[in-house]
Amino acid sequence: MRDLGRRLLRNHIGVAGFVLCIIVTFAAALAPLLATHGPREQQVVARFQGPSTAHLLGTDNFGRDLYTRILYGFRTSLAVAFAAVGFAAVLGVTAGLAAAFYGGVVDRVLMRMMDVLLAFPIILLAIAVLAVLGPGSGNTALAIGIVYLPMFARLARGPALTVLSWEYVSAARALGASGVRIMTRHVLPNILAPLLVQLTLSLSTAILVEASLSFLGLGTQPPTPSLGLMLSESRDFMLLSPWASIFSGLAILLASLGFNLFGDGLRDIVDPALRGAAD
Repeated sequence: MRDLGRRLLRNHIGVAGFVLCIIVTFAAALAPLLATHGPREQQVVARFQGPSTAHLLGTDNFGRDLYTRILYGFRTSLAVAFAAVGFAAVLGVTAGLAAAFYGGVVDRVLMRMMDVLLAFPIILLAIAVLAVLGPGSGNTALAIGIVYLPMFARLARGPALTVLSWEYVSAARALGASGVRIMTRHVLPNILAPLLVQLTLSLSTAILVEASLSFLGLGTQPPTPSLGLMLSESRDFMLLSPWASIFSGLAILLASLGFNLFGDGLRDIVDPALRGAAD
C-alpha cells in the first residue's frame, strides 16, 4: 500500500485528479457550512446579477445564489453517481464472478443478458428506464446503475476465469472450500485492481450522464439543486446573464474531470506495462 502511494505521488495526472476529487467531495459534504444562502432562497429583485461580494458567483433567473446552488448541486451529482456506480459494481461483479465460477448455462444466460444491455447506447437505455420508472434522483441512480452493470460484469468475468485456473484455487476446491469462500477470499482480491480503476472512471461518466438526464428534465427535479438542471434552466438567458451557464458547466467539468484523471492515474499505476513505462 505504501509503494502504491509513492507511485501515485509520482503520477502527476493521478495527483491532479485526486486533488480535484477531494475538493469536489469536500465542497459537497460541507455545503451547509460553506453556503452563503439557502439553496432554494429566492430574491426576485436580485435576479441575473453577476459575481459580487453578496453573491460570489452571481444569481440565476429566480435570484437564487449560484455559489450555494453549485455546492448543493455537487451533493446531488455525487450522491447519484456513487449510488449508481455502487449498485452497478455490486451486482455486476457478483454476476461476473457467478458466470466465471459456474460456467455452462449460468455463464451463457448471464452474459447474454449483459450483451443485451450493452447493445443500447448509454443515454438511450437510461432514458428508457426513466420512462418506465419516472423522473427523480433515486430513479436516475437506478437507471445509471442498470446501464453500467454489464461493464462490471464483463470486467469481473474475464480475470476471474484466469484466477480460477490457478493451482491454489484448485487446492482450495479440493479441501472443500465453498464457492462463496473461493470467490471472496481467493478470486476477488486478485481482480480488484482493474475493478477499482473502472469504478473511478465510471464515477466520472456517471456524473456526466446524471447531468445530461437532468438537463433533459428526466433526472433530478426542481427545486432540488442539480448541475444539469441549472444548466438547462439558464440556457434561455445566456445573452442576458451567462453566469449560471458558465459556472454550472464548469462545475460539471471539474467534477467529471477529477474522477477521470484520478482513474487514468490509477490505471497507469496498476497496469504492469504502463507502470514500467512510467517508472
